[in-house]
Amino acid sequence: MKKIIIYSALAALLASCSATTDKKAELEKLKTQREQLNTQIAQLEAEINPGGAKAEEKAVTVKTTDAAECVFNHYIEVQGTVDGDQNIAVSPQSAGIVTAVYVKEGSPVKKGQVMAELDAQVLKQSLEEVNTQLVLANSIFQKQAALWEKKIGSEVQYLQAKASKDALEQRANTIKEQIQMAKVISPISGTVESVPLRVGQMASPGMPTSTIRVINMNVAKISADVAETYATRIKNGNDAVVSFPDLGKDIESKLNFTSRFIDPTNRTFKVECRVSSKDVELRANMIAYIKIKDYTNEKAFCLPVNYVQSNQDGKFVYVAKQNGNEWSAEKRIVKTGMDYNGIIEILEGISAGDKIITSGFQGLNAGEKVVF
Repeated sequence: MKKIIIYSALAALLASCSATTDKKAELEKLKTQREQLNTQIAQLEAEINPGGAKAEEKAVTVKTTDAAECVFNHYIEVQGTVDGDQNIAVSPQSAGIVTAVYVKEGSPVKKGQVMAELDAQVLKQSLEEVNTQLVLANSIFQKQAALWEKKIGSEVQYLQAKASKDALEQRANTIKEQIQMAKVISPISGTVESVPLRVGQMASPGMPTSTIRVINMNVAKISADVAETYATRIKNGNDAVVSFPDLGKDIESKLNFTSRFIDPTNRTFKVECRVSSKDVELRANMIAYIKIKDYTNEKAFCLPVNYVQSNQDGKFVYVAKQNGNEWSAEKRIVKTGMDYNGIIEILEGISAGDKIITSGFQGLNAGEKVVF
């Protein structure tokens, strides 16, 4: 029984060795065939390209633009409101009954023009009384002065006559000023915007129902709040462009005022610029947008933002580099500055005349051949 088992194991081992030998032989045969195929391939390549060079690499079609220095400007855009440079609410300086209103909404007025009057009849009567007394006081004073020149009478009598005259003159002037305070006078030239006063109405100083609003829109001011972040870059005299979306109009201007006060509630400061309303009809509280130039570089290279790519090495662009009669893509690391409205400022890495690849750079690799 044991002999049978031993013979069976020997038979299996011999069969296994025989199978392994067959596989080795087959492998050697395949290697020989591969060498023959490689030889045939090399011969065909040599016939096609006698110089022994590799098949020509396929070039990528791209578009380029020559790098040139430009002026890069950066702006801060804020929303503001329009107001007249002179926008005044005028009210009477004393209380009283309105006896006359001489203007209406839209009326043009000049500086010093009387727009309304309050009842000042009592004051006018008092002025007449004082003027009557003043005539007598003047007559007495003149006579006392003539006598005093001739050394007739006493100095006390002369001084009393003079004091009486001066007191009455002062009183008359005071009453005249009180009468003037009963008039509502425009302090500026402009246009009347609102007239809440009515004849017979009781008017008082500073009351909203007792004020006449006058606006001069020949010169308008646009006010806006700017974030504290830009405090060091915003100064008086900065160039600005004021846009009126409802009018479709842009006007160039300059900042004429920048506040030195930061509002603690919203961390902003106020800026103002003035524009002439000769070419555009402006209204108070109209919305306007101010583009304030806060940075400029007169010798920069400007590129659209999407031309600049990024990787772990930093930001880069592709430049077409000439090698003999051929062109290839070169990855150029660049240093960028600020960007505005889709344009970015290139500070380093590009020279004038470089051919910046502007189309076809997606998926492009450094060293690849390119054609225009």
